[in-house]
Amino acid sequence: MQDALSAFRPGLFEGKTVVVSGGSSGIGLAIAQGFASLGAEVIATGSTEARLAAAKAANGDRSIRFEQLDVRDKAAVERFFAALPALDVLVNAQGIARPDAEWTEETYLEVVDVNMNSAMRLAMAAHPLLLKSQGSIINFASMLSYLADDSVPAYCASKTGIMGLTRALAHKFGPEGVRVNAIAPGYHRTDMTKPLWSDPVPAGKIASKAALKRWGTVDDLVGTALFFASPASIFVTATTLPVDGGYVVSGF
Repeated sequence: MQDALSAFRPGLFEGKTVVVSGGSSGIGLAIAQGFASLGAEVIATGSTEARLAAAKAANGDRSIRFEQLDVRDKAAVERFFAALPALDVLVNAQGIARPDAEWTEETYLEVVDVNMNSAMRLAMAAHPLLLKSQGSIINFASMLSYLADDSVPAYCASKTGIMGLTRALAHKFGPEGVRVNAIAPGYHRTDMTKPLWSDPVPAGKIASKAALKRWGTVDDLVGTALFFASPASIFVTATTLPVDGGYVVSGF
């Protein structure tokens, strides 16, 4: 992560408040740590007390506050943002996948609600605060916004939907000065992808398809998030940027 952080001036986000939904582990936690390292006051939310406790124990940065938030609960989401005095950046990093089980309607709807509907829910609840700060939203799409995986139909649909939602929100909020962009990760080493990267055969096949011939790490996503929230991207909105080492454009 240090290479990414060194590209930005120290204290870039001092005085700024950042909420990272899904920030108690994996990609979300790395993003939260990146913003905190550049001076932001960060609130990282998670779905369970156990996950939050683990994040607190592993994280030494006191500028990150961990709070439980059920992103499926509209009333809870609205109460959460109503209690904040200010907000400059909302990062929607929450996401789940249920391989094979997503072909049942109940699981399909659950995954779509967590991955896509909640992004809309949080964006609308955060909008009044972001309007005051002229802030921005960073959503998380996926390489499966572009590709297909028949084991996770809800994940594919929801992450493709994030791209459309990002564009729509950008045009809805843009006249007010609020920007909305998305990041589409590729294959990064997380708990969700562990069954693949821990097995040398699929891990090798995946790495060979990427232009950079390796798996991504969660830290590889931090610089893009910081860019989207910084003055360097002041005229960038409605954009989804793949951060996948060139995987999705591979022709083989």
